[in-house]
Amino acid sequence: MKFEKSPQYKILKPTKLKLPFGFYYFCNNFIVGELFEGVHFDWDMAKILIKEIYAHYGEGARVAYIANRINAYSIDPQNWVKLEKEYDVLIASAIVIYNNASYINASLEKQFTQKSIKRCLSLTEAIQWVENLEEFN
Repeated sequence: MKFEKSPQYKILKPTKLKLPFGFYYFCNNFIVGELFEGVHFDWDMAKILIKEIYAHYGEGARVAYIANRINAYSIDPQNWVKLEKEYDVLIASAIVIYNNASYINASLEKQFTQKSIKRCLSLTEAIQWVENLEEFN
């Protein structure tokens, strides 16, 4: 389910950002990302997104990230390592999976980060999980 069609969208009233590779929705403490079909999310794209995060939340921002995998795309798992090393912006991540391929990819990505990554079966589950992170309470 697209975030804009979810009941949470109307409640959270996020700031919507369209980048060349996907839509991003900036909520109070977390971001929902929906990459476009067929994108290979590389380090250059990650740096563009980080710049936008800092522009919205400020330097030194600490947020959670929800990858709403409504489309098929690929990601360089090394991005997780670089992200932690160069920008300590993410507290934790949730990946909303819709098929077995997404589950396998999310399982692989978990191996590349020290941060918590939760695999979720719905946007509702992902949002509830990030909203209840102890860093936000």
